[in-house]
Amino acid sequence: MRVAKSEPKQQLAQQPHTVRKQLQKIPVWGWILGVLTVLGGLGACNASLSPSTTGAIATATTVVTPKDPDTDRITLDTVIRDEPPSLDPALATDSASIFFIRQMFVGLTGFNQDANVIPSLATNWAVSDNGLEWTFYLRDDINWVYRNPDTGKFTSLGAVTAHDVVYGVTRTLDPRTASDYAYVTYVIEGAAELNTANPQADNFEELLAGLGVSAPDDKTVVFRLKKPAAYFPSIAGMWVTFPQPRAAIEQWGDAWTEAGLIVTNGPYTLRQWDHNASIIIEKNPLWINANDVQIELFGGPIIQEASTAMAMYENNQIDMMADPGLSPPLLDIERIQADAHLSRELYIAPRLCTYYYGFINTKPPFDNPLIRKAFAAAIDRATLIKDVIKGGQRPAHSFAPPGIFGNVANDMDIGDYLIETNYADQVTQARQWLAEAGHSEGEGLAVVLRHNTSEAHAQIAQAVQTMWQEAFPRAQVTIEAQEWAKYLSTLNPDSPDKDKPNIYRLGWCADYPDANNWLNDVFNSKSGSNYARYNNPEFDALVEEAAFEADPAKRRELYRQAEDIFINQDAAIAPIFYYSYNRLYKPWLTKVVISPVIGDPIAEWRIDREAKNAARGE
Repeated sequence: MRVAKSEPKQQLAQQPHTVRKQLQKIPVWGWILGVLTVLGGLGACNASLSPSTTGAIATATTVVTPKDPDTDRITLDTVIRDEPPSLDPALATDSASIFFIRQMFVGLTGFNQDANVIPSLATNWAVSDNGLEWTFYLRDDINWVYRNPDTGKFTSLGAVTAHDVVYGVTRTLDPRTASDYAYVTYVIEGAAELNTANPQADNFEELLAGLGVSAPDDKTVVFRLKKPAAYFPSIAGMWVTFPQPRAAIEQWGDAWTEAGLIVTNGPYTLRQWDHNASIIIEKNPLWINANDVQIELFGGPIIQEASTAMAMYENNQIDMMADPGLSPPLLDIERIQADAHLSRELYIAPRLCTYYYGFINTKPPFDNPLIRKAFAAAIDRATLIKDVIKGGQRPAHSFAPPGIFGNVANDMDIGDYLIETNYADQVTQARQWLAEAGHSEGEGLAVVLRHNTSEAHAQIAQAVQTMWQEAFPRAQVTIEAQEWAKYLSTLNPDSPDKDKPNIYRLGWCADYPDANNWLNDVFNSKSGSNYARYNNPEFDALVEEAAFEADPAKRRELYRQAEDIFINQDAAIAPIFYYSYNRLYKPWLTKVVISPVIGDPIAEWRIDREAKNAARGE
């Protein structure tokens, strides 16, 4: 998926709001109930004394439980799969973070259900005849808002302006921000030079001033590109180009995204974030379309066990099993499909994502392409899908999946050794490659396969481990699991190889439906998401040329050549399957699913509250 900033957040202990924030962690009704409990205990004590010995009349105290203030609010209950590493648009690169950012912030453009680019903060845009200058015209009725954690009151801090967009893009690219996803904006003039500069250099201020983004007035943003890029409106819809609240960031530093400090401009804002425990977002009543937003609260506890979430779903405690939560457990898919009720709640559809195992190309023994090819070939993808995953996925032999412009998923000349009709032939070939590398049957190989904590990832890893052990009986394959934020930090390309596993699990889902978002944004040697530490100048040259090629046919051919090098020649990763959506939604929930973009718009969803309450016996 996407990497998080590796540096830890500043400790909040030094902030002046610390005591207030600690009190916020105890719900207000918890304080009231605590006081009443103490008073009730005293009353009961008095009542137990005998009037004959005290001369007093015993009285009973009735404790009245106050009504939950959120009882009448429309809530979409779910679980959250992982602790988001960051809710900062400049720093987020993983699906959990991006999901919440897209609920709380808006950028120049957005995406509809067909993944087409649509207006958002910008009402319209235009491109110059030479394709190098894009001008976006902004609406003036979207405001920055702040929610007071003590009163729950929302305050408008003024309209979002073009200057906020310029600040956001500049901050993302400023190397002092350390954005691992800034690379995707390198199409902007001066972006790469700024992002890779030394902040102490004499010309740093010139680089900041020379970045190709400007605001001629409050309602106009102009981008200057290095070369024409027809997909640029999609880049303008990515979170790293969102406007950012300068005053809040400068006041609170890294802590600005905490509940009670955060300033947002979307249909929701952050109400509660108890780290590694729970997240709740709340409807912004000052949002331009607030009257059309039905769901007032969204979120729930952070839970990594799909079996636990499944039990909650079947007990009507949560309304869905989908992003940013967990998918149904792999072991339950057949049961769900056979169940009369659950089968009607199951949503399966192709998804523009690829599940893959990456090899650390700079760490022995996977610095040898023969060993990478051997381990990639010795995975029985069809059996894995049929017997373990069971969700309508498709075996993968390329990185970019079907549905992405420039994909080669139907080109059987790419990665043909990964999808032989006879798995035994794959194993035979894999053993030959290992023998050529000096490790017959895996002799002398001790490798670590690591995945982020998840029951599903563990089951897949165990199945693949068995395949590898049977193919290479003398090899030792160890599986490790790691918490999500730590996992991403360890995989960061700048982290030392000694701390990395030999093989890692990740999935990549489209930010926009173009192969540039896959091959160039992820595995270009300059990319902050290049966890494999893959480096081939020929590959880089192809994907960089494709990024600016205007002829679609030529672009497709360039991506085909790049995938050929990436998969066939270098075997930098082992693609395993192209995803499908496997989700559960309660019948009282009407959803809007946007594919491929992460972050389905909760503001457009609806709940049949009477049906939900009836199912819960309320």
